[in-house]
Amino acid sequence: MTTQPQMHRRHVLIAAAAAAVALGAPAARAQAWPSRSVRIIVPFTPGTGMDILARTLSPHLSADWGQPIVVDNRPGASGNLGAAAVAKAPADGLTLLMGVNTLIINPALYTNMTYDPLKDLAPIGLCTTGSFLLVASAASKITSVDQLVKAARAKPGAFDYASPGIATPHYMAMELFKLQAKISLTHIPFSGSAGAVNAVLGGDVPVMFLPVHVAMAQVKGGRMVALAASGAHRSSLAPDVPTLSELGYKGVEADLWYGMLGPAGLPDDIVRKVNADMLKALARPEVKSALTSQGMEIAPSTPQEMAALMKRDSKRWADVVKQAGIKAE
Repeated sequence: MTTQPQMHRRHVLIAAAAAAVALGAPAARAQAWPSRSVRIIVPFTPGTGMDILARTLSPHLSADWGQPIVVDNRPGASGNLGAAAVAKAPADGLTLLMGVNTLIINPALYTNMTYDPLKDLAPIGLCTTGSFLLVASAASKITSVDQLVKAARAKPGAFDYASPGIATPHYMAMELFKLQAKISLTHIPFSGSAGAVNAVLGGDVPVMFLPVHVAMAQVKGGRMVALAASGAHRSSLAPDVPTLSELGYKGVEADLWYGMLGPAGLPDDIVRKVNADMLKALARPEVKSALTSQGMEIAPSTPQEMAALMKRDSKRWADVVKQAGIKAE
C-alpha cells in the first residue's frame, strides 16, 4: 500500500522530470536543427548586394549546420514578394530572409502590404553595411555637389536623376538629399540598377546615387564623376571622396544595411544559433575580403540591435516620404 509521503515524493519526482525535459527542450531543438535543407530567400535579383551576401555566407553556414542551403531569389514589388513569403512561412527556421533596409521603407509607400516587417519578421542579426556615392555622368560636366545644387536651383525640375525604382535606397537617398539641399530634381525610374547605370553612363540622365563599389568602377574608368559619399564617414573604397556632411549637408546619411530575418515567432534558441554561426562566418578572412571587394563593411549585431535599427529607420524614412510627398508609382 502506497503511503501519503510516498505519493507526494513520486509527484515531486514526476514534476522535476517534466521540468528537466521542458528546460532541455530548447537545447535539444537547437542541436537537432536544421533537420533538412534551409532556404534563404533573397527578395531581389541575382547579383544584388544581399544576393552576393547570402551566397558568400551559405557554404560556411551549410558546413556548420550539416545541411544544404538553397538561395532562392524572389524579386518583385520592391522586395515585398520575397519578404511576404518568409513572413508567412512556418517559424521553424527552415525559411530565412536576407533582407535590406528597403523592406522597412515599403510600408510608408505601399497601401497594399500583406505583412508588417516590424511585426511579422524576426530580426536575427545585421551582417554588413554599404554606402552610396552621389555620381554624375562625365558628359554632364558636373564636377561638384555645389555645382549640381546651383544648377538645380537655377532651373527647378530641369535636372533628372536615375534610380532602380521607387522605394529603393538609391531613390530614398536622393529624395533625402533633395529635401536637405532644397532642390528639385525629376525622378527617372528604371526596373533595375543596370538600366539606371547605363542611362547615366550614356549621358541621358546626369546624376544618381550608386553603391560605392559599382560607382568607383566607372569613376576610375572616367565615365562618371564622384561628387560625395552618403555615409557618416568616407568609404574605404573611395577615401578621397568627401561625405555630404563634410560638404555642409547635414542629416543626409543614407547607408544600406543587410541582415538576416525569419518569420515572427522563431524560437529564441534558433535565433541565437543562426546569429552565432553567421557572425562566425563573417569573421572569416576570406568572407571579409569577398564582401569588402563588393563595397560592404562587416557590421554584425545582436537580434535586439537589429530590431532597434529597423524601428528607428522605419520612422525616419516614413518622415522623409511624408515631407517629400512621395507616392508609389
